[in-house]
Amino acid sequence: MASSSSTNKVILKLLIDTSTEKVLFAEASKDFIDFLFNLLGLPIGTVIRLLTKNHMVGCISKLYESIENLNDTYFLNPTHHKEVLLKPNAPISSFLQLPSSNDATSCGDKSGPLKLYMCPSRCSHNVTDVKNTVCPNIYCKQSMNVEVQYYVEKKATEVTHSGGKGGFVKGIVSYMVMDDLVVQPMSTISSITLLSKFHVKDVGALQEKVVEFGMEEGIKLLKASLVSKNVLTTVLLNNMGRTT
Repeated sequence: MASSSSTNKVILKLLIDTSTEKVLFAEASKDFIDFLFNLLGLPIGTVIRLLTKNHMVGCISKLYESIENLNDTYFLNPTHHKEVLLKPNAPISSFLQLPSSNDATSCGDKSGPLKLYMCPSRCSHNVTDVKNTVCPNIYCKQSMNVEVQYYVEKKATEVTHSGGKGGFVKGIVSYMVMDDLVVQPMSTISSITLLSKFHVKDVGALQEKVVEFGMEEGIKLLKASLVSKNVLTTVLLNNMGRTT
């Protein structure tokens, strides 16, 4: 199964039981499996933002909304704490870049990498993310406007889009993803065993369908995985067309 990196999409091969109108399983590559595993590392704040508050089940979205509406005067550090709570960093997927706390949002927050500044006299080790903040040194009081480099160590799970390395699983084999997102290595014996497990009596009712999977489908899959045990059927069977 080849990926389509130019459009940030991957190709999935579905095996569908047309008699029950359900996806039995999908044949997937490393890229898709890494994306699924990355979902487990998403901060709850990122999940709420991706799904939007109006489509969340339960009341956790109300807690998120409370933080949005709470006046800055009640936070110890309004700039930092609201950023951490409302826009936590999301892990990097192997083919889909999920929004992080540095992404621009409808709230009008600044985007781009974090910038830090220090006093031009370097009279202390203090830094700030607000340019021209007055130096806390009582003998200095200059504007902290000298930008310093902010270094973030690259985690083992992060990958480059061009190299295709990193992630969680090896790319030397294909994988089977069940309708309920159970993942296992792809094999002919496993496929035959699954047909028996799913009580498939008419092999002629089985249909192969090739689909593309991108960011829009990824967000739908995230939402469906929280409320359904038939995720692939819900997201892929009726909403995606055959690739050319």
